[in-house]
Amino acid sequence: MKEGTPNLAEYRAKSGRFAPVWTLEIQTLEEDVDRILDAVMAVHPLGYGRYQRNASISAVGRETSQPEPASTTTTHKDGYVAGATETYPMVELKISIDRDLAVLERVMDAVLNVHHYEQPVIFLREDWASRADYDPNSDNPNRWWNNGRGMPKQLD
Repeated sequence: MKEGTPNLAEYRAKSGRFAPVWTLEIQTLEEDVDRILDAVMAVHPLGYGRYQRNASISAVGRETSQPEPASTTTTHKDGYVAGATETYPMVELKISIDRDLAVLERVMDAVLNVHHYEQPVIFLREDWASRADYDPNSDNPNRWWNNGRGMPKQLD
């Protein structure tokens, strides 16, 4: 570590700390998110504090590419001309896991097994995730159980 650079492993605030994690950002179809999460859950709980199956899913965007000759697209898509631009809808699914190679191997195997692409776009980052000083009975007026608004409406 560079001299003078703070070490987040030593960070301690009254409100909590930070833990080292790997973040995987997976580009996929919106309708495939649950299938990927279910596959990952079979090998890792995706825990965040006292909650499991934690993930972030972006709004639908677009991904674009130009498949080369002998790619899966040119092999399986009738009439496709290599080098032509193709654009499809996609979401970014973000999950975080412990920085443990064995865990990463199991999670990646699960994702690659159920992803619709043979070469999915997946980014891996070293991140630090917050870990709050957990108190389910906190009287903090900003917590959802104290603020008069409650939880936001569930999407599904």
